[in-house]
Amino acid sequence: MRVGVVLEDENGVHGNVCAHFGQCKFFFLADIDQAKKKITGTRIVPNTAVHGGGGCVAVDEILKYKITHVIAGGMGMGAQQKFAQAGVQVFGYSGNVQKALDDFMNNTLGGLEACKDHGQGGSCH
Repeated sequence: MRVGVVLEDENGVHGNVCAHFGQCKFFFLADIDQAKKKITGTRIVPNTAVHGGGGCVAVDEILKYKITHVIAGGMGMGAQQKFAQAGVQVFGYSGNVQKALDDFMNNTLGGLEACKDHGQGGSCH
């Protein structure tokens, strides 16, 4: 499986999960062997779709990397719906990327509410 984590900077597992999906600067891609609870490969890629409130555009960008799961600090309902349609499970986390991935591998991450600024109307912005 491949987990996409939204990053504030290029610090990878030492960095923090970005507070808002559509405004992250980078994606951290982690290939995970769930049975062994082990990260087998990583990659940091820029979010070339980043702009204010651009979650729905950023969804298309990260899906190019064939992720199966995504971890973000916050996300609008439109972006969450696009991930659901693509079969990608969404998780919420605030804090260190390595800790988020450890929690993911231990099945202790929770879901994600829509960002307050986005409301419940399903729009991307």
